[in-house]
Order: sequence, then C-alpha cells, then structure tokens
Amino acid sequence: MLITGMSGVGKSTALIELSRRGFATVDTDDAGWIDLVDGEPMWREPLIDELLNRRRDKPLFVQGTVVNQGRFCDRFDAIVLLSAPTNVVFDRLARRTNNPFGKAQAERERIAGDIAHVEPLLRQAATHEIDTTRSLAEVVDALIDIARSPRGGTKGR
Repeated sequence: MLITGMSGVGKSTALIELSRRGFATVDTDDAGWIDLVDGEPMWREPLIDELLNRRRDKPLFVQGTVVNQGRFCDRFDAIVLLSAPTNVVFDRLARRTNNPFGKAQAERERIAGDIAHVEPLLRQAATHEIDTTRSLAEVVDALIDIARSPRGGTKGR
C-alpha cells in the first residue's frame, strides 16, 4: 500500500504506529530512497522496483509523495491519500519537532501551493482517502482495514 499526502498530514506518524503494531513499513523520506532532480525529490526507481518485487506474506506500507510515484501506482493494491484541512496542517507543522520542514514562511507558501495544486492530483490517483483529523488509532485502523481487504495492501510477489 502507498500512503501519500502533503507535508503535515500525519504520514510519518501513521507509519511509526503501523511499525509499532508489527507491520512492515518503508518511509521513503528516509535517507537513500530519494534523489533530488532539478530540485524535485524523486524515488530512486531501481530501489523502489526491488522493494516492490520482494516476496511478502503480509502487507507492506510505503510512505512517500514524490513526482515519479505515478510510475509505480499499478504496483500497489491501494493508494491511500491522507489529508487534513490546511489550518490543521499548518498547526501540526508549527508544533512538530521531528522535522523542521514547514517552519519557514517560504516553505509554508510552497505547502499551501501543493495543497491547492498537487493534492487534487494525488486524490485522482488514490483508491482511498483518510481525513487525519481523526485520532491516530482510527487512522491506523482504517489503513489496516484497507490493507486487509481483498484488494488492499501491496501486491505480494
């Protein structure tokens, strides 16, 4: 399953909780998964390809929002957009301590632009959308339910 969405919607927080509950997770924001190409983060496609080709007997939750993720959409049984109202996103960005992105005014302006222009594109590609104003437990339970549904999770090979 691909978990995607704008900065501050709770993707990393959900992934941490999924991992805590014993699920396989990959945060592609972590070192090694992304190259910057002309200032845009792009997945290192051979690494993503190898990850998605691995045999597995339980769902894999992959988190990321990058320009080239569309090349892999058909490899995921579910693409879940996590979303939240802009004021909630900005409040979370102001309070978070694990990532400085979104604190500077220029970054906040970019995020607002991404919410207006990129999020609708993510919504079109998504098979599901979860509003993260719900509790973390509810968000993670919904992700698990999607993964366990007949068409959920990431395709095992």
